[in-house]
Amino acid sequence: MKIIENSNVKEKLYIEKMENGLTVMFVPKPGIQKKYMIWGTNYGSNDNKFIVPGETEETEVPNGVAHFLEHKLFEQPNGTNSLDTLTALGVNANAFTTNDHTAYLFECTNNFYPAMDELMDYVQHPYFTDENVEKEKGIIGQEIKMYDDYPDWKVYLNALKIMYHKNPIKIDVAGTVETISHIDKEILYKCYKTFYHPSNMIMVIVGDFEPEKIFEEVKKRLVENINKGEIKRINPTEEESIVESRIEDKFEVSMPLYTIGIKDKLETDKRKLVKKDLAIEILLNIILGKSSETYQKLYKEGIIFGEQGLSYEYGREYAHILISGQSTNPDKVYEKFKNTVKQLKENGINQKDFERLKKMVYGRYIREYNDVSDIARMFLTDALKGICSFDYLEEIEGITVEYLEQLLNDIFKENKMVISIVKS
Repeated sequence: MKIIENSNVKEKLYIEKMENGLTVMFVPKPGIQKKYMIWGTNYGSNDNKFIVPGETEETEVPNGVAHFLEHKLFEQPNGTNSLDTLTALGVNANAFTTNDHTAYLFECTNNFYPAMDELMDYVQHPYFTDENVEKEKGIIGQEIKMYDDYPDWKVYLNALKIMYHKNPIKIDVAGTVETISHIDKEILYKCYKTFYHPSNMIMVIVGDFEPEKIFEEVKKRLVENINKGEIKRINPTEEESIVESRIEDKFEVSMPLYTIGIKDKLETDKRKLVKKDLAIEILLNIILGKSSETYQKLYKEGIIFGEQGLSYEYGREYAHILISGQSTNPDKVYEKFKNTVKQLKENGINQKDFERLKKMVYGRYIREYNDVSDIARMFLTDALKGICSFDYLEEIEGITVEYLEQLLNDIFKENKMVISIVKS
């Protein structure tokens, strides 16, 4: 058992690698009633081309398989649905699929071990038939159509479509009605056996448990699974340039929506990536955070409302900045954003603004350790990217104004910027 301790938040992380390759992480929360368990696989919607361990030929599957697989794992041979079983136990259970991982989870105060029994059973015992796969196509098809009607999803996806040439991140996680029509039980079993191997998965548990006992409880419920080798993912080579700089779509919206995107190159050094992520968060708040001069001016003019979404997203083969919100005049916001970037490049970043916002960002990370669900999701998401969440609390100390100004010049370039707008 490996133990990592962080003095800033006074938390401990226990890590154990099981015999079948599964990594289990545990964060104890003595005296807290809530308990949280999340089990994730390093497999998302981007993983459509790969070589199965032990094979030499490339496998290509339709878009949407990872999400389809997530839906189908709940179905049991006796006709029950594990989500219903978990709900009946009084636990709050769910699952989700992203571009690079899939996760199954529950939160509870009571019945933790019966819920653990159910979750570990359905994740390790898939049950697919021609009939239940065919039935699911109609259900997921309706979900895809529903998301097609969401303007906030469309404005986001459109930004990715004009930012990336070939990277599959530009494709909807659920696929399309046409692509899921080609999914069958053989494809699902093949992807399950490839990506749901314990060596490709991480489990995180947070709650009031003894470390030795919780690891033993996990071991008791694991099935034997021989590791057949490394999965080879095949990703298209992405160009550095953007596809287009602008896209507009029409929807019934009370106010226009916008997403500004900036394409970036992925940093491969994990510690540097953490530092960059934190620095960009500080930088975005300096440019368009609620306390920034630009935000205050646009707000007083009635051009923007509420806090704008400011994020840096990255995965195995992509990295980009996204700024999103509602505005009466998205083009004015975009113009003001670019002008602010230009002024900061010319005049430099104010030291007081930097210090204040650095403290604010640090405070956000500290607060995440107050909630068991935040802790579990954070440690899973970071671990699947090869990062220890404690690194964020360490790396923020080394961020300087000079580093922010370097990133400003290296990343915030107009030829890498896009804007997606949805209007009525």
